[in-house]
Formats: sequence, C-alpha cells, structure tokens
Amino acid sequence: MSDIAIRVEGLGKQYLLGESQENYSLLSDRLMDAMKNPLKILSRLNGRARKEQDILWALKDISFTVKQGDVIGIIGRNGAGKSTLLKILSRIIEPSEGFAEIRGRVGSLLEVGTGFHQELTGRENIFLNGAILGMKRTEIERKFEEIVDFAEVRRFIDTPVKHYSSGMYLRLAFGVAAHLEPEVLIVDEVLAVGDAQFQRKCLGKMGDVAEHGRTILFVSHNMEAVMTLCKRGIVLQQGKIAFEGNAHDAVQFYHRGSFDRASAESSHVIQTGAINGATNSTCITRIEILDAEGNPKPSTFTWDDLLFRVYYTSTEDYRCGTVILDVIDYKNQRLIVLDSGVQLPLRKGEHYIECFVPKLALSAGEYYIGAGLTVSNSSWLWRNTNIGTLIVHGRDIYDIGRPPAYDRMIFAVSHEWREP
Repeated sequence: MSDIAIRVEGLGKQYLLGESQENYSLLSDRLMDAMKNPLKILSRLNGRARKEQDILWALKDISFTVKQGDVIGIIGRNGAGKSTLLKILSRIIEPSEGFAEIRGRVGSLLEVGTGFHQELTGRENIFLNGAILGMKRTEIERKFEEIVDFAEVRRFIDTPVKHYSSGMYLRLAFGVAAHLEPEVLIVDEVLAVGDAQFQRKCLGKMGDVAEHGRTILFVSHNMEAVMTLCKRGIVLQQGKIAFEGNAHDAVQFYHRGSFDRASAESSHVIQTGAINGATNSTCITRIEILDAEGNPKPSTFTWDDLLFRVYYTSTEDYRCGTVILDVIDYKNQRLIVLDSGVQLPLRKGEHYIECFVPKLALSAGEYYIGAGLTVSNSSWLWRNTNIGTLIVHGRDIYDIGRPPAYDRMIFAVSHEWREP
C-alpha cells in the first residue's frame, strides 16, 4: 500500500481579470436581450478573445507529493497562491489544469467557521461536520466532550453559532477540524485571528495530531511556528514553487528572497504616502536615511552610524509634540523605538527633525520602519506602522569569518572576550 497521502501533478488555476459573475437566465431572456442590445452581445463575443494580460494564473505547474504523517509548511508573500492551493486540495474550487489526489478524510480550516451552518447550534454543527467527514455518530459522541472543552464554549454549545463571537467561532471550528480525526488536516492563516494563548493551544494540538501520524498542510506567516511544527516547507512565488526542502531552509529562502527584492528597491528616502507640502493636515511626509555627515546613505551595514532626517508638516504649534520612529521585524516585533520626547516641540508649517543613531546594532536583514506624531506622548496626531523598509547588510564585525545575520541573532552588540 502506498504511503503517499497527497499527490499534486501539473496543477494550475487561472482567472479572467475583469470577468463579472452573472446569474443564470432563461434562453428567452438572452434572446430578448440580444434583440434589444446587439452591441452588448458583440462586445461579449469580442471579450471571448481576451488578451494574455487579462488572464491571471494564480497557480501554474504545481507538482509535489506528501507522505502520510508529513507536516508541510506552505509559505509565501500575499498573492503567491497559498490559499488557492489549499482551496483546490479541500475541493472547494476546481483546478484549470492538472490534478490533486488526496487519500483519506480531509479536515479543512480555511476561514473562520468553515462548513458551519449559521442557524444551527454549536452541538448540531459538531455532528454535522463529523457526518460530512464520514464519521459515525458514535465516533463523534466519543470526541464531543473533548471538542467542547478545547473550544471553551460549553455554556453556549446549544446556542446558534450566528450569535458566537469570532473568537468562539474560531475555537469551535478548529476544535472540530482537529479532533474529529481527519487523515489530512489543512489549516490556513485563520489562526492569526485568535489571541496568543489560543494560537499556542492550536499549535500544541497540531503537534499532537502530527505525532499520531496525521498529515498536516499548514499555511502561516508565523515563521517560528512553521519551523517548530513543520518538517518540510514549500515556498510559493507568483503561483509557482520556488523552493521545496526542510522547513528551516524554506524559511531562510523566503527571507533571503524578500531581502534581495527589498535590496534592489532600497533608497535613502522613505516616502510616507502623505502629500509633501500638505497644509490641511499634520503628518510626516518623508524620511531620509543619511550618514553621520548628512550625506545620502542608500546602503546600511551593521554598526554603521545613521542619521534619520524626518520631514513633517503641522497645522499648528505643539509645545508637547513628539516624533517617534519604530524599527520592526517580520514578526511585527518592535525592536527599536526612537522617541524625540517633548524637548523638541512640533512647529507650524513644514520642518524637519533629525535623530542620530551611533553604531546601529542590528544584524543583517530586512526591517520595517514605522513613524508617528503624538501630543504629550499619548494622543496620536498621525501614525503609520509600515512606511518603508530598512535594509541592513552584513559585515564581519566580529572578525570570525561570517557576518551576524537575523537567523542567528537580532542585535549585534559590541563585546570583547578575555582570558583570566
């Protein structure tokens, strides 16, 4: 007997851009429409011969196999085709070409409350989902208490799920998907909806499911979860497989690709999206990254001195106004906060303020810049948590043959070893 749980061969999915979805109509209606609007029919016929640029391949030539008991992480940027792939594997949509074969019962959690009926109670939905999975009533009853305890919805188990909060909905949906013993569990980024405690609980449960030999396909932007939970990783880029290997190497490939793209587009000027010279709003208009002498610095290395020149426009004077810059990593962790305090008030009109950072201690990697203006360090006048990127390149600052990189450390701190 084959140990292959999932086989995908030449899978592709295309969409026609700009195509509207129309309701079905009677032939008589179509004929009357043609008589009344012949030009409309001609335009539809012309639309059949769409140009190639009107066709979007969400997936193209995807092939891979998953053995029983494997835990696979599928990662990629937004729009790479991850959710489309999972919907095809879950039999929600059909592929345009190729095929996907799955052996065994499939439990899917692609969005909050997948497969739930709004008018049914939590109890009824548990039994409904179990029946859809092909389980006997005795099997569902055996798992029922465990599901309810996991979801923490015992008080509301006989309430229609349409009255559930999104958190309750998610807890019950995941509890059903994970506890009703599917041979293949497919989970999309939906877990990001839950709080941190629930996410840890779900990851722990998926680990238990994997230990019992179940197959898991896991899509997430949480790279730590992917490396912890998954054995293998697949990186999708623009609908194609860019990398397939062990999970750690897949995450490194993904970040290296993001780093290379951002490096090619890097500039010493970060435009915030606010209109430069605006007079009807208070905002930061742009940020320049300069060296210690005030010269443009398009490339930044670990331990470089940096000067951030922040341009802003204000509709009035703020004696307790404050400029704040954040440096944030890919896990949305705020690593550095540069706060001007209230000693440099905001002035009416267009001005700039500078912040000097000696010997930047960040290791090589891609970081995001956030910025904001506040009054008395409490009320935001303007805020944008992702206005651009700061690319830090590697340098062998410790003279050990390799530069410090983000996969090994975040901060590269000056230090010295001594022998007593």
